[in-house]
Amino acid sequence: MFTGIIETLGLVDKLEKEGSNLHITIESELVNELQIDQSVAHNGVCLTVVSLNVDTYTVTAIEETLLKTNLGKLQVGDSVNLELAMVLGSRLDGHIVQGHVDQTGVCIATEEKDGSHIFTFEYNPSQNNVTIEKGSITVDGVSLTVINSENNRFSVAIIPYTYEHTRFNSYKIGTQVNLEFDVIGKYVARLMEKGNL
Repeated sequence: MFTGIIETLGLVDKLEKEGSNLHITIESELVNELQIDQSVAHNGVCLTVVSLNVDTYTVTAIEETLLKTNLGKLQVGDSVNLELAMVLGSRLDGHIVQGHVDQTGVCIATEEKDGSHIFTFEYNPSQNNVTIEKGSITVDGVSLTVINSENNRFSVAIIPYTYEHTRFNSYKIGTQVNLEFDVIGKYVARLMEKGNL
């Protein structure tokens, strides 16, 4: 379980295919805090640490993960949003994030506005994921509040700190991002779909 508050950026150090799996080696200042078998969110995707070195660690993404997220598009040198799993009993500064990406979206507009940035993302509505005005959304692991919610698109406002300390400063039109929709909203939508509400 995560909060969507990014702790740091990591850099992709090595990518190694093994069958349909992809081993991703990340250089990060978090490596000293990690243990084998620990969960870490990478652009919002919960992956398990499988090996540790002095300043890098490795995780493995299976085919299903590569098909449903942007991790399969990573290149050596790319930055990755990183978050360690939340500690039970500590503050929940973002919102409840599972680290299970629902689908990808694409950045369709960026705008600088009075020192902040507005990003608009579009996604395929056929999977019945929805956003609501002032509801929560996770974009590449970052917990955000939705503005301008529409049927298959939404916008978010990014404060300067988040812009400077996450991958948002590299987004441009056409950038693919991982989306995790609000877990409570997903359950409500599913119950309504089944006629249970």
